Amino acid sequence: MSSLDKLGYFAKKGRVSRREFMSQAAALGVTTALATSIWTSNAKAAPKKGGRLRVGVGHGSTTDNWDPGTYTDAFMQSVGFGNLRNCLTEFGADDELIPELCESWDSSDAITWAFKLRKGVEFHNGKTLDTNDVIQSMNHHRGKDTKSAAKAMLSAVESIKADGDTVIFKLKSGNADFPVVVSDYHLSIGPGKKEGGVDWLDGIGTGGYLATDFEPGVRALQKRNPNYWKQNAAWFDEIETLAMPDPNARTNALTTGEIDFMDRADIKTVHLLKRKKGVRVEETAATQHYTFPMFVDVPPYDNNHVRMALKLSIDREALLQTILRGHGAVGNDHPISLANRYHNKDLPQRKYDPEKAKWHLKQAGLSSLDIDFSAADAAFAGAVDAAVLYKEHAAKANINVNVVREPNDGYWSNVWLKKPFVACFWSGRPTEDWMFSIAYAEDSSWNDTHYKDPRFNELLKMGRIELDDKKRRAIYYEMQQLLSDEGGVIVPLFANFVDAMSEKLVHGKDTSAAWDLDGMKLGERWWFA
Repeated sequence: MSSLDKLGYFAKKGRVSRREFMSQAAALGVTTALATSIWTSNAKAAPKKGGRLRVGVGHGSTTDNWDPGTYTDAFMQSVGFGNLRNCLTEFGADDELIPELCESWDSSDAITWAFKLRKGVEFHNGKTLDTNDVIQSMNHHRGKDTKSAAKAMLSAVESIKADGDTVIFKLKSGNADFPVVVSDYHLSIGPGKKEGGVDWLDGIGTGGYLATDFEPGVRALQKRNPNYWKQNAAWFDEIETLAMPDPNARTNALTTGEIDFMDRADIKTVHLLKRKKGVRVEETAATQHYTFPMFVDVPPYDNNHVRMALKLSIDREALLQTILRGHGAVGNDHPISLANRYHNKDLPQRKYDPEKAKWHLKQAGLSSLDIDFSAADAAFAGAVDAAVLYKEHAAKANINVNVVREPNDGYWSNVWLKKPFVACFWSGRPTEDWMFSIAYAEDSSWNDTHYKDPRFNELLKMGRIELDDKKRRAIYYEMQQLLSDEGGVIVPLFANFVDAMSEKLVHGKDTSAAWDLDGMKLGERWWFA
């Protein structure tokens, strides 16, 4: 074993500190970059408990609360889902679907699904998890008057019942992806009441951390759950999560040591962050995408020629280089990324074409167009800059875009779903059915374009029950084309996850791309070296 290999072995076993490792590696003539890489890869293998993790996220609203049906952003998704509660299933760090609160699932026809619950799981209040908790938690999203964003996801559920320690879901029609559906952060499990319902607002869950202090849209402090049922998870003593919509504030907080991790690193300055001593930048290609949704039932967006003119009036390549500095890919006006299984690679890429946009305006009986476009950087980092660039691009097509700069606070509750043309961010979903169901199905409460195409919704149902891979691919290809050609969404960019963190913060071999913040499991899967 060489001296360097031996040093790496000591790091893996926790026998040397990072300072000692770097010093001895330098003495062996190893560059700082290589030594850092070796230290990180070896130290990851030795997780240990301790410390307060301080996280700065680019989301948060004063309307935030513990009801999972209301979660709209990374602040509550990480605090209320990743840290506080669990789902029946989850995506592992390698993005494979695995059991979480269930120990197994089974179905013979994709219509009836049986989830056998794990034994020995306790809620933070000491209650033992049982089938009633799961049933009441799911029914919370199914009621006639529910405002939950997950209502459409469970609309196909005909009944839920218990059979011993197993929860049985019977669907109205088959869904081969149903075990994926129940991993959604909205569908986390709370303690069910005997009389029915769940008291979500107490902030009780089965997760690795307990709620201690909570200031909606500002700060959440959580401490490790001493009775967490996962044996090798939740390493921090405490997690403090701060809502920091301003990317400059997050960056300054990281570089001055006020936080240990920030999501959505400012792409314009990330190259400078990489040079900072003690800071590491990690990037993951994922399904998250930036969108400009418009209400297709509100003039002038109810005319598809107008919608097409708006789609042709944006220079996607320019936005990719200016807003993302190349850290992503151009979109094609549908939400399915290259990372998805059934991405339509045959669909021609839409390009910037002001003259063709003018032609579409003419078909709509217009020689020019004046519109308002609402944006705030709460939507995504650089959203206002993207809106200004769009204004410049669209002007060449005789489209005057009036950029309305909205306040960051309350953007998701006061602007998105309220105004007819806005900037938006989607973290994406691991499957096509999931993404289409939550954002484009006619009955989805998060259908932010009001898109209700009969053919699209017919295909959505067909795709769920189709088990033949070739036929399923054809279905999802057509759905992507329908959205691209007739839908009310402009999807200019798919953005990589670009996060920055203290070098003291490490994790296992893989990080999940299912959601940001390592599938929202940052607090569970990471630790301090």
